[in-house]
Amino acid sequence: MVFQSYLKNCLQLSCILRTPKAGFRSSSGGLIIQSVSNDVYQNLAVEDWIHDHMNLENRQVLFLWRNSPAVVIGRHQNPWQECNLRLLRQKNIKLARRRSGGGTVYHDLGNINLTFFTTRKKYERMENLKLVVKALKALRPQLDVHVTDRYDILLDRQYKISGTAAKLGRTTAYHHCTLLCNADKFVLSSVLKSPYKGLKSNATPSVPASVKNLFEEDPSLTCEMLLDAIAEEYATQHQTDHQITLINPADETVLPGINKKTKELQTWDWVYGKTPKFSVHTCFNIAYKDSVLDVKVDMDVKHGRIEGCNIDLPEQWLPPALRSELVKNLTGSKFCPNETTTLATALLRVCPQDDDLHSRWNLLCENIIMLM
Repeated sequence: MVFQSYLKNCLQLSCILRTPKAGFRSSSGGLIIQSVSNDVYQNLAVEDWIHDHMNLENRQVLFLWRNSPAVVIGRHQNPWQECNLRLLRQKNIKLARRRSGGGTVYHDLGNINLTFFTTRKKYERMENLKLVVKALKALRPQLDVHVTDRYDILLDRQYKISGTAAKLGRTTAYHHCTLLCNADKFVLSSVLKSPYKGLKSNATPSVPASVKNLFEEDPSLTCEMLLDAIAEEYATQHQTDHQITLINPADETVLPGINKKTKELQTWDWVYGKTPKFSVHTCFNIAYKDSVLDVKVDMDVKHGRIEGCNIDLPEQWLPPALRSELVKNLTGSKFCPNETTTLATALLRVCPQDDDLHSRWNLLCENIIMLM
């Protein structure tokens, strides 16, 4: 454990802030930082802060972090295509969009995250992954782990235990990877399975893989042991002290402007609004009394908002004027169950007082919301 004042000095004196007034000198070597937070938005904000503010010419940084349950999608991905958003809402699992590319991952406290910061010139993800493998083998020589050409780490030649993504800036870069230690695989497989049909998107798709926890191979391992082994190997390779500096991602005195970065990562406009343009073309059936109704829905979604919409259903089931009003209100609104519920409820208030009509309206809107 280290005192916060030591951390502040470490960051300010050892890592040159990119400002004209910064005149501190940093010694060569590496700095190992570990977050005391398990909040995915705070930890992703630390990555942004280090990338934007630290001078990495003479010192590289390893950032260690773990999150409470969360799904993290890549910068250019579509969350509706990648995960079960309804299940995330039911289980109160956070959804985050990171700045780097790559595929979707599930995080919980049984998963370790590692971020390697360097200058762009010194960026080398293969070397980072080899470092992780070397640390694992030093801890447990019997483990069969190796790095693939896709920059994954496999266990027993077939099970993925680590995935990789990266952000390359103009002068700085970072490479981050996961390490499955004891993650809840049932939740992982459930939330990373999209139930949404009829999506057409040019967003980057994830590549499915069979996964396994390291603890399944060796139950005597702990996350703390793995973090310490990786930190030790990193320190050895970078000729620095094997000391992990704890960092509080909410501390503005150490990380000026960090809370603004955290809030931005939580916004709907970032998490959903940055989704590449996509369309929904689907059909569903509504069973009502003694009949079954076929409904066809077509939507174009841009920046997370419905740009164009058409709902095709029999006139006798819903008055054309009411259907047109629903389409009109959906167009321009967020592709979001909460917003759609609000507008559907508001429109229901101006419907004729007809219980049968209200029931049909509610069934239609419920099914449309299920698409979101």
